[in-house]
Amino acid sequence: MIPKETVDLILDTVRIEDIVGDFVTLKRRGANYVACCPFHQEKTPSFYVSPSKGIYKCFGCGKSGSAVGFLMEHEHNSYVEALRYIAKRYNIEIVEEEESPEELASRQRSESLMLVSEFAQKFFADQLKSGEGKDVGLAYYHSRRLEDDTIEKFGLGWAPSARTALLDAARKAGYKDEYLLDAGLVVKREDGTLGDKFRERVMFPIQSVSGRTIAFSGRTLKADNPAKYVNSPDTEIYRKSNILFGIYFAKSEISRQDECIIVEGNIDYVMLQQLGIHNVVAPCGTALTVQQIRLIHKFTENVLLMNDGDSAGIHASLKDIDLILYEGLNVRVVLLPEGEDPDSFSKGRSLEEVQAYIAANAKDFLDFKSDILLGEAAGNPLKKANFVNDIADTIARIPDAVKRSVYVNTAAEKFDVAPDILFARVKTTRDRLLEDERRERERAARGTDGAESPSSALLRNPVRENAPEGDSAPSASARYTPENRILAAVEGDILTFLLQHGCEELHFETDSPYYDPDATDTVAGFIASAIESTGQPLANSGFRRVYDAYLDLYDEGRQQDEIIRTLLDSPDRTLAEIAGEFSTRPYQLSVKRLESSMTSEQSWLVAYVPRAMLTLAERRVASRLEEIRRALHDITSEESLPLLQEMTKLQKRQKKLKDTLKKED
Repeated sequence: MIPKETVDLILDTVRIEDIVGDFVTLKRRGANYVACCPFHQEKTPSFYVSPSKGIYKCFGCGKSGSAVGFLMEHEHNSYVEALRYIAKRYNIEIVEEEESPEELASRQRSESLMLVSEFAQKFFADQLKSGEGKDVGLAYYHSRRLEDDTIEKFGLGWAPSARTALLDAARKAGYKDEYLLDAGLVVKREDGTLGDKFRERVMFPIQSVSGRTIAFSGRTLKADNPAKYVNSPDTEIYRKSNILFGIYFAKSEISRQDECIIVEGNIDYVMLQQLGIHNVVAPCGTALTVQQIRLIHKFTENVLLMNDGDSAGIHASLKDIDLILYEGLNVRVVLLPEGEDPDSFSKGRSLEEVQAYIAANAKDFLDFKSDILLGEAAGNPLKKANFVNDIADTIARIPDAVKRSVYVNTAAEKFDVAPDILFARVKTTRDRLLEDERRERERAARGTDGAESPSSALLRNPVRENAPEGDSAPSASARYTPENRILAAVEGDILTFLLQHGCEELHFETDSPYYDPDATDTVAGFIASAIESTGQPLANSGFRRVYDAYLDLYDEGRQQDEIIRTLLDSPDRTLAEIAGEFSTRPYQLSVKRLESSMTSEQSWLVAYVPRAMLTLAERRVASRLEEIRRALHDITSEESLPLLQEMTKLQKRQKKLKDTLKKED
């Protein structure tokens, strides 16, 4: 764990323009910096960095936050990884505390494995500069039309033919045999001696999400070698089912374009990257796995499968569709012309031509699957019925009920089948999947061994419906939307007051009902007193977390700038993003009728902060009235009497609040 004193030093030292400037070309504009936003595509700069406030803000897509938040958003670092990046940037030493001997040994071991892997990557890359590596390895890369800049960018290399070339170099550099063995770089022969695992192969290093080399994939150049590719085994730092080839280089562009292209091979990946298609990844020598799909889901909800146009490519696409849909992602498929793969297809074509082909030929999974299956079923009603059931089973794997409904109706129209029939099939399949998963979870909880059912083997996680469970954070699409929409605007107003003016004092006139001759209140104090007096917290869970965190810091005596910076640097990224949104957004209240009489920001706050609290009270009454109206539809007349009595009282309360608000207009 990083000590608090070190965290504070890191946060006090960091300059946001330095960190953002490591990834974005900034141009000074007055006291701030401006650039085209790295989080969405734009031609006119709307991304601003404020050194004085220590924040960034895009007025196009709304992204905002601190230096730590930028690294977490742009580089998809964890909170600790972001702190480590900043510490390294400013040469701040981090001395860990409270690590057990076992934890320390494990961390040091993982670091040793990464260091020896990074040494191997540099060794393989250096081999391309002379001798066998230059004559064979580099010549191969050039024959595949890879440019030198591309070879260097992705750290490609050559494993020499000598049995112990890497082993000898690593020993000379001081690396221990045990780490070379455990990293999968050398193997023990039958006679007990050690030798290099990779020999006479062009080498593709595999990076972690944070960019460190953790494994390799080596391709033979010999036509008679049955092992075309040899890959690193699973190790303490590498699980091939959990990582995607090229994810480190692609992750930012995947987020920016909001789509991930999946290709099959290493060369396919590198060639598309060289062409200019940067949101692309490849499985690491395995079929696509659930863990890899979940990794993609951290950066986007949209996937494009780009497979060969032959039967193997079609089969792979059909298999992957079910996995991807089940994880809640949207999937399209583009098949290349028969005999082509992404590598060959990109040769001799411009970026614009490849992009145009994708745009013209990418199909939604339903269109792709129906075209393939119905083509095979032409003229055979029984086959057609089986294929329609197959497509219904695929739709059943979609977690979102609304999406399922849309696809069922679309499929019913496409296949000329009654929607009710498809809905019934989808429900039956979904119920079976849920039951299989329930049994699998029970078996796992008991620690019982046993073979998985076909469906649970395919879908190894619980079905996720629309609503979040427990205390899980809201999804990105719902992050700033209060659960109770009647309260949406006013709760956002209150959060804006708190995050932009919380520590400012309110000086009420002597004739104001809020005037207290013995005390001067702040915006935060006034809001907190008003909310606490009702015993009702803010309705939105995300807003409530920010509200509580703000007041905790406020009660400690922190100043406004320090409070905001602490919120923006929070490891709770939902809290940090909401704080960034409402501490920087332009004020959006409908206050035109008030502004003409306001001579200063202070007088404006004195008038409108109390008004916001009155509006909150009126909206809470309106929310409860709406709940009662909905409830009255589902109960008997006898049961409705208490609710009708409550409604009458609330309507009187609402009228009184509205009259008060009108008087203040």
